[in-house]
Amino acid sequence: MNTYEEAMRQLQEKFGNQDALISLSTISLSSNEQGKPVPAARLVNVYYEDGCFYTVTYATTDKVKQIEANPEVAICYIVENFTANGIAENLGWVCDERNKALMDKIRPIFAGWYNDANNDEDTNTCLVRIRMTKGLWNDAHKGIRNEIDFVNKTA
Repeated sequence: MNTYEEAMRQLQEKFGNQDALISLSTISLSSNEQGKPVPAARLVNVYYEDGCFYTVTYATTDKVKQIEANPEVAICYIVENFTANGIAENLGWVCDERNKALMDKIRPIFAGWYNDANNDEDTNTCLVRIRMTKGLWNDAHKGIRNEIDFVNKTA
């Protein structure tokens, strides 16, 4: 198994088939007083599969508007010292036929809170995919530093 395959195995082990909480950072639509971009971070529940994180949210939220204006995002999972950059995309309504297979996996994993937080009948309830482009496992205490290139599939 090469280093990239090992990194993908670790991601699946840490995030696969479970509800994980990560920090998702986007770029705000408003600038600071000097006219420079302002980061915006929030915690989101995610489902992981094949180099992508998925979250269910609402199409009119600031995070979705920010993603639509600039799809470049950053994520952080502090517990395992994993950070990544990626491209986020609103995949549309959770009940759209093209989202069915993913939502059939996601709903049971998020079952403890999903129905209280979401209304699948509302077409603004949407699925967002974060396709990672580069990542880093970094644990200085254990001497681990593994840079991952998800585009070229190297680590």
